[in-house]
Amino acid sequence: MTDSAGDLSLGQLMEHDIRVVPLKVRFSDKEYVDVVELDASSFWELMKHSSDLPQTSAPSIGEFEAAFREMAEGGKESIICITLSQDLSATYQSAVAAAKNVASLIEVDVIDSRFVSLAEGYLALKAAELAANNRSLPEIHSHIMELIPNISVFGTLDTLENLKKGGRIGAAQALLGSLLSFKPVIEVKDGAVLPESRQRTRSKALDYLLSKISESESYSWIGVMQAEAPETESFVEKVRQRTKMSDVFVTTIGPIIGTHAGIRTLGLTLVRNIH
Repeated sequence: MTDSAGDLSLGQLMEHDIRVVPLKVRFSDKEYVDVVELDASSFWELMKHSSDLPQTSAPSIGEFEAAFREMAEGGKESIICITLSQDLSATYQSAVAAAKNVASLIEVDVIDSRFVSLAEGYLALKAAELAANNRSLPEIHSHIMELIPNISVFGTLDTLENLKKGGRIGAAQALLGSLLSFKPVIEVKDGAVLPESRQRTRSKALDYLLSKISESESYSWIGVMQAEAPETESFVEKVRQRTKMSDVFVTTIGPIIGTHAGIRTLGLTLVRNIH
């Protein structure tokens, strides 16, 4: 199980038998359930015509509890639930509280991914793969915890306005004074959004993003996440060339992360080989 901030499509979630407990996004007086009522492309269409920044909200304890109970009643023996960083959302806390409420019914292991977007999504995919291969809950937990410190997430934003308005800017506040003359590069590290670099142009920011792929490192998985970024295709091709990896996972950033990151965001998730 995971939440909807991992930027996996409904099709991907269904294909890998991952149950999603979605967050919600509100445009003025209309609220949508992420993934279920609003996919990524529909969200960006709404964003283009909205003058106000939408608001996002975490699933309630009750929503997680209902999902846990449903899985228990469906014959599941245990649940591993991977959430976005608890420093950025109350989702993890809701899941932990719900897990306690169903402790007599089913074992639920809630893991804070410490990330957002595709890094979180990757961990959910990996957990699902291990579960499909009949690995035990402690084995899956151990593997996921081993992966987390070997993941790096970087992104270049077209603007910091969304992060600023949404109150998620944290240490990236230091970048605000240069909104007009610089393109910010952020890193998601230790659960928080941090300033990583300031580049003078969009093309320099994209080149800098590529430079975060170390030629001395070996990667087991690489993902690119984009929010209507026109350079996506050429950027992915450069990632393939730099890593010699043909299989690069590409996803569209959805409502939860997109609300805060903004349109034309382009990001990179790097998973280093651990063996």
